[in-house]
Amino acid sequence: MAYDQNNIFARIIRGEIPCAKVYEDDLTLAFSDIDPKAPVHVLVIPKGAYVSMNDFHEHASDAEIAAVTRAVGKVAKITGVDKTGYRLIANNGADGNQEVPHLHLHVLGGRHLGGMVKKPEPA
Repeated sequence: MAYDQNNIFARIIRGEIPCAKVYEDDLTLAFSDIDPKAPVHVLVIPKGAYVSMNDFHEHASDAEIAAVTRAVGKVAKITGVDKTGYRLIANNGADGNQEVPHLHLHVLGGRHLGGMVKKPEPA
């Protein structure tokens, strides 16, 4: 998947599309998901042009990597899920069902989230 400078997250970073901002610093932006799957559903994105986790870990600076990790912690604290627990998801590539070609981490919480992945049906 190639980076698309006009993907929705790139446009949000540029201020072309509004978002419900939860946290922002020089290297990251966190905002509420427009189609939440839990009471707390926040997306954390690097401001740099990274398609996926693979692209990010290969090309991001140490400062960018640290900033994304810290942003997740700050979002958890801001939303209160640091006390009750949360799930962190990064869909990567076609089999991971990545829909937007910009690295994004989902922070979900605010209720019991159940099991991680459905077990495959018996053959």
